[in-house]
Amino acid sequence: MKSPLLVVLLLGLVCACAPHKQILHALHQSENALQNHVGFALFDPQSNKMLVQHQADKYFTPASNTKIFTFYAALRILGDSAIALKYLPLGDSVIVWGMGDPSFLYKNVYSNTGAYQFLQSLPGKIYFSGTNFYTESLGPGWAWDDSPYAYQAERSAFPVYGNLVEVEKKAEAFSTIPPYFMQHFTVANQQHEREEVVRGTDDNQLTYFTGKKPRSKWTIPFRSSPDVVLDLLSDTLKREVLAADILLSAEAKTRKSIPTDSLYKIMMQDSDNFIAEQLLLQCAGVLGDSLKPEITIAYVTKNWLTDLPDKPQWVDGSGLSRYNLFTPRSITALWNKIYQRVPQQRLFDLVAVGGKSGTLKNWYKNETPYIFGKTGTLSNNHVVSGFLRTRKGKIFIFSLMNNNYLASTNEVRKHMEKILFTVYNKY
Repeated sequence: MKSPLLVVLLLGLVCACAPHKQILHALHQSENALQNHVGFALFDPQSNKMLVQHQADKYFTPASNTKIFTFYAALRILGDSAIALKYLPLGDSVIVWGMGDPSFLYKNVYSNTGAYQFLQSLPGKIYFSGTNFYTESLGPGWAWDDSPYAYQAERSAFPVYGNLVEVEKKAEAFSTIPPYFMQHFTVANQQHEREEVVRGTDDNQLTYFTGKKPRSKWTIPFRSSPDVVLDLLSDTLKREVLAADILLSAEAKTRKSIPTDSLYKIMMQDSDNFIAEQLLLQCAGVLGDSLKPEITIAYVTKNWLTDLPDKPQWVDGSGLSRYNLFTPRSITALWNKIYQRVPQQRLFDLVAVGGKSGTLKNWYKNETPYIFGKTGTLSNNHVVSGFLRTRKGKIFIFSLMNNNYLASTNEVRKHMEKILFTVYNKY
């Protein structure tokens, strides 16, 4: 029988020589404590070797880690600028087709007035055609009861104001941005637990309810349709925009929009679902003449993702859908593809940074930032992946996925933080 002292020495030797065993032990501890499913992959891009794997070949719900796939697609397809619209002068008129540009008057992106000024300056009559939009406004597998919330704005060919309406209350006076929606605003003679503004299920009727808990501002997705786009453009541009049922012409000219990096930064740091969904439509518009996310997904999967370790089940741009399924080792492989294409400084500026920016701002704090990447959160699911800079300065790629837990997400984050800080210290 080994003496207790010898056992301690042997255990110490194992821990000192095998950091991967310490990480696996921490992963098992997390699973036992939280009763959840954990997948982890740690990859060294310099040696092209997987360092640690734990259920890395199992499929998990990725939530907003789906945006990494959208990011990769856009990097390969869109180039350095988004596409504002397509247009075709015909006599004294101009036909305009939307290309899904999410930046048009969207406050979450830096001021984009180029397309707005272009439309204002067009001579003659403006006709808008939505004939190139071939998808549903809400994605497959999206939760129907999330539709009143700003993070689930509708997809459309020509988004305006991010397809969101803001309602503000000052004293007893109300206002909306855009002002167009005030015509749909009413005050109810009912009281709720807290002050609320509720949009109709199938229309843009906005109803205010008084409540015991005060509130002064609401941001609500509006129902987008060709008629609503016409009304909003006419109201915003201060000139009439008419409807035209005309197919997108091969002779149509392209009007560029803002730099794509400005969209990627908001999508990857703040996890903006709307931008992610619209970028898939933008990519489809470049690949063909139809704004349909399935076109982008099919093309990218067939041409550039066949070498992933496991076939991805990818259905939307944002990760709002519960149908998305990826494995940790495929996510690290995709990050590696991105790492080979994008200079490190540019890439790390676009993603969230632990303790510094985006959805990682309040976690993974360290005197020297060591986590650069993307989070993903749905009810009972939280994941993080990206790049980890170790204490010795090595750059690793990782994916840490947690699914099907009943603990609080903050409790899950604490376990994740412990695991990743172990990697930081031991390599």
